[in-house]
Amino acid sequence: MPKPYRTALLTSLIILICGAVLWVAYDWFQGRYLRAFSQHTAVFSGDMLALPDALAGPGPIRLVHFWDPACPCNVANQQHLGELIEQYAPLGVEFYALQKTGSHGQLPTTLGALKILTALPGADQVPASPAVGIWDRSGKLAYFGPYSEGLTCNSSNSFIEPILQALNSGRAVNATHTLAVGCYCSWPKDL
Repeated sequence: MPKPYRTALLTSLIILICGAVLWVAYDWFQGRYLRAFSQHTAVFSGDMLALPDALAGPGPIRLVHFWDPACPCNVANQQHLGELIEQYAPLGVEFYALQKTGSHGQLPTTLGALKILTALPGADQVPASPAVGIWDRSGKLAYFGPYSEGLTCNSSNSFIEPILQALNSGRAVNATHTLAVGCYCSWPKDL
């Protein structure tokens, strides 16, 4: 067999093996880390939600972050939540987090200002996460739903900044029923 033919065959074989390895690695990465964006609509209804007795009633504006550590949708959301804390905590808004029952994980250290709740009346009725509940100064639920609509969440497409601005200026908000399409993970344990 001539030497140039062997060299070309060996080079072709190496390229084929590298291509196969890259394809397997890509397929593994896509299956493990990438989720298809679902056009599934989530219906958020806050009728059953209430603050725990220790937090209920008149007080500061209270924001509760509902999150599931296994949900890949939290990544962009958590950066946005950190920005909200930075902007609104100095204005007196209190931030809390409620982790999905039975899940395991920790919030990033950048969200260390969140006070952890172990339970919230009606939280078993939350349809999807990440989600947020905001209570006004009188202790009434003003908003319940997603942070935003769409694949990512940031201040340019967020529902939260306008709600917090309205409540902070003393305006009433009643947005406890929301229909949205976005990156959400199922919250109920049985689903």
